[in-house]
Amino acid sequence: MAPATTPAAAQPSLRERKKTKTRQAIRHAAYRLFGQQGYDATTVEQIAAAAEVSPSTFFRYFPTKEDVVLTDEYEPLMEAALLERPADEPVLESLRHATVGLLRQMFAEGGRDREEILQRLRLSREVPAIRARMSENLSDSCQTMGAVLAKRRGRDPKDLEIRVMVGAVVGAWQEALMHWVENDSQEDLPDLLGRTLAILADGLGGSGA
Repeated sequence: MAPATTPAAAQPSLRERKKTKTRQAIRHAAYRLFGQQGYDATTVEQIAAAAEVSPSTFFRYFPTKEDVVLTDEYEPLMEAALLERPADEPVLESLRHATVGLLRQMFAEGGRDREEILQRLRLSREVPAIRARMSENLSDSCQTMGAVLAKRRGRDPKDLEIRVMVGAVVGAWQEALMHWVENDSQEDLPDLLGRTLAILADGLGGSGA
């Protein structure tokens, strides 16, 4: 397979690294408080104090409390992982390798990512305000993923086959994630998402776009 030809990713500047560190500190503090006292009982002021930032700083990073749960740093990592896959690799194979590899890397780094993903999924089921905005976020993720895959294959991001494939994958993953939460997160999540794509491939007759 021919390797995908993409420019080397630029290293983030010191300013960007500091912003990421602050964003993560706010998110970690929020999840800790959500776990201790519940989502509804936790205020923005409490999150800001726990993260050692001002409420105005909180709002510079997260427009609402819901955005703490709905946003993350995973999407750019997923884009980079997809762009590193061979350009002529079937779409489902690229998604499987990129996703499983990224999750295993995240879960190996102390376990915090795993717990926050689990907490995020639980909140998306239990909190109406978060659940109401989840579909909007999924639509944005589909567009981003479709654009990356189309770029790799030299196709239009609006290509119907790409859009259908990405929509099917994201929908399948959502079902797998809910299955994971409902079964007390007992299964290995990277393996579960990989198996989900295998099921999808079988259902599509092995199609890889």
